[in-house]
Amino acid sequence: MAARGGGLQGPLLGAAGAVPQDPPRGRSLSSRPWTALAIAAALLALAGALLFLTSGDATGAARPSPKVGAGARRSPHELESDVGAAAADDARCSEVGAAALRAGGHAVDAAVAAALCLGVVHPMSSGVGGGAFVVVRDAASGEAVAFDARETAPAAATADMYAADPSTKYKGALAMGVPGELAGLHAAWSRYGRLPWRDLVAPAIRLARDGYEVVAYVAYALKDVEADVLADPGLRAVFAPEGRVLAAGETCRNPALADALERVAEEGVAAFYGGSVGEAFVRDVRAAGGIVAVDDLKTYKVEVSDAMRVDAMGYTFLGMPPPSSGTVGMAMMLNVLGGYKSLEFLKGFLGVHRLIEAIKHMLATRMDLGDPDYVNVTGDVAEMLSTPFADRIRGRVVDNTTFPPGYYFPKWSQLDDHGTSHLCVVDGDRNAVAMTTTVNYYFGAKVLSPSTGIVLNDEMDDFSVPAKRTPDQLPPAPANFIAPGKRPLSSMTPLIILKNGQLAGVLGGSGGTNIIATVTQVFLNHFIVGMDPLAAVQKPRVYHKLIPNVVTYEEETVPDGEVIALSDEAKAFLEQRGHRLQSTNSGAVCQFIVHELAEPAASGGGVFRGRLTAVSDPRKGGSPAGL
Repeated sequence: MAARGGGLQGPLLGAAGAVPQDPPRGRSLSSRPWTALAIAAALLALAGALLFLTSGDATGAARPSPKVGAGARRSPHELESDVGAAAADDARCSEVGAAALRAGGHAVDAAVAAALCLGVVHPMSSGVGGGAFVVVRDAASGEAVAFDARETAPAAATADMYAADPSTKYKGALAMGVPGELAGLHAAWSRYGRLPWRDLVAPAIRLARDGYEVVAYVAYALKDVEADVLADPGLRAVFAPEGRVLAAGETCRNPALADALERVAEEGVAAFYGGSVGEAFVRDVRAAGGIVAVDDLKTYKVEVSDAMRVDAMGYTFLGMPPPSSGTVGMAMMLNVLGGYKSLEFLKGFLGVHRLIEAIKHMLATRMDLGDPDYVNVTGDVAEMLSTPFADRIRGRVVDNTTFPPGYYFPKWSQLDDHGTSHLCVVDGDRNAVAMTTTVNYYFGAKVLSPSTGIVLNDEMDDFSVPAKRTPDQLPPAPANFIAPGKRPLSSMTPLIILKNGQLAGVLGGSGGTNIIATVTQVFLNHFIVGMDPLAAVQKPRVYHKLIPNVVTYEEETVPDGEVIALSDEAKAFLEQRGHRLQSTNSGAVCQFIVHELAEPAASGGGVFRGRLTAVSDPRKGGSPAGL
């Protein structure tokens, strides 16, 4: 397919990252690291501005500079814009996304460029060796599409493949599912993209080849898994070149990844899905003990469908269908909470208690879900979304006490997924993208392919296995057993939110099992309680995993020095109702863009373009960017 539009060539790319023209279609507790990051973001913003003044179209003719809307940065983590915005875990990647918007790109172009950037600078959370869920809404038509680029089980996989050594399910090359992120990005771009594919890959190439500064959160992750990094030759060469893991402020380079991405820029994703990059990747994977074959890459397919559309609390949510449990899980919880006569309770501690009870009921129910290509989940989804079911659950919520796990009728062991990265984009036409991408645990399977620089995911750990013994003594969920080509159940919850048919927000999170609780709390904080977008994200959150019967609450110092902690009064209120409490210094992370609507929200008669407020969660030290 022919390349589209003008290029992103210029200062962001540079000579070292040049590619041919037309391809085929955890954190540190150190005080305030924001000075260096703010400078880096400012330099990137300047580079982005210059980029569009020097870019040419496909024929080399000069392009006029696009009109830039008025925007305001209210904090390192929040930005307002009348035109477009991108919010990612890292300031550099938010800026790469915003640069694509300035070049006239669609929200999908920005999401592709930002996601590839994140795979380079936040390799512990995401990358082309992982998988993704992408939700796209076209503002003009109202069409909403879900791109399921989740990893799949290799053709040689079996339900009992980890019986001999359960540790190989989450660590080592045998834990890797067939990667889908790159295919998903390309599928979304093929449908909506306006800019040349090669230009969207170029910033990631430049960062991988020329080097990037390790930020505090990445340094924390490296230190957390230092022994694993040092044990793997591929990881050690990139992240511990001097025999110790890189620290915050040091420079990291991944030249093998830069070379692999250059091939992808030149040849399209076929370079990975059966081409030279994929062949080298598979050789490394199999040499490390994995079972993924080149044919697994060649036959990988992105599942493209209408986004799941659910209504709750006066809003419409566009999200991923199963194997995501996120959209349906959040909607179930909102239906339970929204059925009370008044929602004023959400402003107080009783709201926290009722939320926890809804989380526990949701977790007990969601494990009946699985990949709909392998199990029939139609009835389970319908029940979880039904008003009578929510009414029954609400009737079992008691305001002065909580209950042991058995009260919630769990049948199966919980999914124990991890990690991830989320980004949100809204463009000047009010097209929107919510994308969550993952390699699962920190640095996935703890293996890096030396030939390609790609970190292997360990997504096979998201499957249930018959032989697994769990502390909860519940049996594994048959709907989530391994089968060749099957996608494992997921907690990832990318969402686009509508009010009366108009865009109201884009939301999503990272943090494994805690994602659904996170996006639910941020939605309630802003849209129902009325908190400002940044405050809605910053507010301390609570989490639960049903078993053990413990409420985990946030008590952490984030990279810019702010303390996020649940109040003593809230803790006392919960303890009086029998909740066992445990603090965490590693809460889930959320990105959020709010589209300010007229009151009442505009409906019909075209697309409403209100002010955007973009928030990147301070828990990872992120920063949004805009026009």
